Amino acid sequence: MTDPTPSPAPLTTTDAPAAAPARAWLDASGAARVHPVARRAFEQALDDGWADPRRLSTEGRRARALLDGTREALAAAVGARTEEVHVAPSHTAALHAAVLGTAAGRRRAGTRAVASAVERAAVLHAGEHAGLDVVRVPVARTGAVDPDAFTAALDEDPTALAALQHANGEVGTLQPAEAAHAATTARGVPLLVDGGASVGHVDVGPAWDLLALDPRDWGSVPGAGVLVVRRGVRWRPVAPEDEDRYFPGGPSVPAAFAAAASLEAVLADRAEADRRRRALVDRVRARVAAEVPDVEVVGDPDLRLPHVVTFSCLYVDGEALVTELDRAGFAVGSGSACTSSSLEPSHVLAAMGVLTHGNVRLGLDREVTTDDVDRFLDVLPGAVARVRAMLGAQAL
Repeated sequence: MTDPTPSPAPLTTTDAPAAAPARAWLDASGAARVHPVARRAFEQALDDGWADPRRLSTEGRRARALLDGTREALAAAVGARTEEVHVAPSHTAALHAAVLGTAAGRRRAGTRAVASAVERAAVLHAGEHAGLDVVRVPVARTGAVDPDAFTAALDEDPTALAALQHANGEVGTLQPAEAAHAATTARGVPLLVDGGASVGHVDVGPAWDLLALDPRDWGSVPGAGVLVVRRGVRWRPVAPEDEDRYFPGGPSVPAAFAAAASLEAVLADRAEADRRRRALVDRVRARVAAEVPDVEVVGDPDLRLPHVVTFSCLYVDGEALVTELDRAGFAVGSGSACTSSSLEPSHVLAAMGVLTHGNVRLGLDREVTTDDVDRFLDVLPGAVARVRAMLGAQAL
């Protein structure tokens, strides 16, 4: 008698679960993958520099020696004196200390801060928190501030502090730091340069009085930022003073050591990394403009960081597009409006007068390959089309 129960169909390759897409980290702005040198240095310092460097024990003195060598290496990398280098808990903490400490130290010099309209929120908000009247100097559509407008703002009223990023980490545009520093020096106003997006990628030069660095941006471990304060800048602690007047409590010696070691490593091959990543960014800029309808590639095409590229897509929600690309295996950033933590548009894109929605930012670290970028560019047009179709369907 024949069994009426049908036999199960044999499995085919189409029935097997789909393989997860290969991941590509294209969101290295402010959070590059940990450099192998940083990892090794951190592990070494966990063994040699775990003690409190303020203690007089053998272990404490060993940690202190490691911290002193770290500050000396960081100073050499940016052209400063060792005593001018201070290790912060983070880049944001370094920026806050720069603004708040200078505002307190120069209270009699003025109650204004002059900054570009595209400075990091940490700088703008710290100025407001310090009670300064923060004057935001407009920028061009490329994101660069006009040096003449910056200078004119300095002349309006007595000014305690000026701030200008070396480059904008959201769109990659370099700023006229040398012209700004010449103007501030002539007027006796200290210039804070945010080098968080630049150091490790391009030379920041000597045109600054206070300089903030972000070790995570060049591939170090979390737990350290760097603030460099030139001798002669009037600065006063804004918190109860501890053994370290800049950052009470002292730094993480392992994180600081990893920052210095990895910075030396990335500076050693910066020219080659610049050439390779600049070519990849040029490829992205060209193909996005040619293959994605209704798109605007933003930022200066020439005067820019070698590893950052940003574009905005019309009729696209930025968060939805980032999620769609992540589903396809690509981690990207967005300077657009409406993220889970904020309902406000990017103040950088708004100041530039470009689209504030549908924005994608790529930050290419040293491990990104040509294949990673080409696969992303192959997937991008379809991802944009799907998000537009989804949003169009929701609007019906």
